[in-house]
Amino acid sequence: MKNNRKVKFIVQKEDVGYSATSEVGNLFIGTDGDTYDELVSNILEATNLAFEEDGIEFTVEELSFEYDLDSFFHFYKVINVKALSERIGMNQSLLAQYIRGIKKPSPDQIKRILKGVQQIGKELTEVSFLL
Repeated sequence: MKNNRKVKFIVQKEDVGYSATSEVGNLFIGTDGDTYDELVSNILEATNLAFEEDGIEFTVEELSFEYDLDSFFHFYKVINVKALSERIGMNQSLLAQYIRGIKKPSPDQIKRILKGVQQIGKELTEVSFLL
């Protein structure tokens, strides 16, 4: 059966690996993985198992992920914390403490960090190279 919805998972870094959970109606879906690729594969498998009786099959594109700061920056190591802190006008040490969970950022600080990351993403989607 054709699927027309997205399933959102909350992804968190654990002491070992990562966990992901989602609630869809009265369904709870939870899984874990040692690596990001393994986690995504396990999420897809768990989601499809949860909806198997309904005849609904999901693809990775129909899943969305919400990360804690630690997990996000661990998955996307390509984002330089020093450069991001300069871009958003935040003290590098403070941002690092947020990422490691030493300090808890306010909702406004989280929005500020997210806005900076999304701006970088937007800029990257508009990049082209000379051929």
